[in-house]
Amino acid sequence: MTPVRLSLLLAAGLGLALAACQPKAPAGPPPGTVRFSIMSTENIQAAQGAWTPFLADMEKATGLKIEPYYGTNYIALIEAMRFKQTDVGWFTNQSGLEAVRRSGGEVFARTTKPDGPDGYQALIVVKKGSGLTLDRILACDRTLDFAMGDAKSTSGTLAPMTWLFGPRNIRPETCFKTVRSANHEANLFAVSMGQLDAATNNSQSIARLADQKTPAAQKAVADIEVVWRSPTLPEDPMVWRKDLDPALKARIRDFVLSYGVGDTDEAKRQREVMRAIQTGPFKPADDSHLLPVREMEATAALIEARNRKDPAAEAKAKASLDQVQAEQKALAAKAG
Repeated sequence: MTPVRLSLLLAAGLGLALAACQPKAPAGPPPGTVRFSIMSTENIQAAQGAWTPFLADMEKATGLKIEPYYGTNYIALIEAMRFKQTDVGWFTNQSGLEAVRRSGGEVFARTTKPDGPDGYQALIVVKKGSGLTLDRILACDRTLDFAMGDAKSTSGTLAPMTWLFGPRNIRPETCFKTVRSANHEANLFAVSMGQLDAATNNSQSIARLADQKTPAAQKAVADIEVVWRSPTLPEDPMVWRKDLDPALKARIRDFVLSYGVGDTDEAKRQREVMRAIQTGPFKPADDSHLLPVREMEATAALIEARNRKDPAAEAKAKASLDQVQAEQKALAAKAG
């Protein structure tokens, strides 16, 4: 065997070995299947019980196979859409914004309140009877155990940083003895059992937990009290992959926007199904739905840059904020 032929064979063998070592691309849904992602801020079993009837109705109405994809954190759901492991999903505002930015996502609908006006509030909760006040929490003497939400949680992280901690130049990691990150249910149970002094949460999550009507859930809700409430946050977006087949988009959109609408017995049944997932009938939306969270994000960045005395970061954040406000003004003028 010639040296040239031997080197070619060795190179080919090395190439095959390296290829075998490369991680395989994540598998997407098979043809005719839509994978629907759901972030569970409570336990997965409760989420499955609430979502299964809705997904079954979606499957029947669209003629598609609907596979649920439950996530325990928003990063996992954002990455799943980026790698085309999922097609459509219910996101929070900040995680939905990341899905649009990084995963080729597009907002097509939004949730509504089953009762009362739209919107919800970020909260900070403490154990009832603890005597712990907001002023005590903001004292930052590193004696309290605190928990925030997922890094991409609008109510669990972005809202308290934008409206509470940031304006006071407070960094949670230097304010508290410990800072944990967990979902809303885990945080609420930890506070109710005295394992945490305080934690972020939101009004929707507490309402969902109260609706479970299990003794443990009822006790947990009864054992906490709210010491801080944010301004109203917009309802959650529904996001699909922008590159989805238009025919699939049409089927999904028709189902989502007609579900629970009307005065028929079937529509009433559907609204009861939706109540279990804490929404009323969906409304059409687009990426402009995310303008308020973009404004919060830019505001938080501007506050942080000013606190750090970083002129370059401040200028960048100010430019982002100006851009968002210009888009809001243009949208208002168009609507008016």
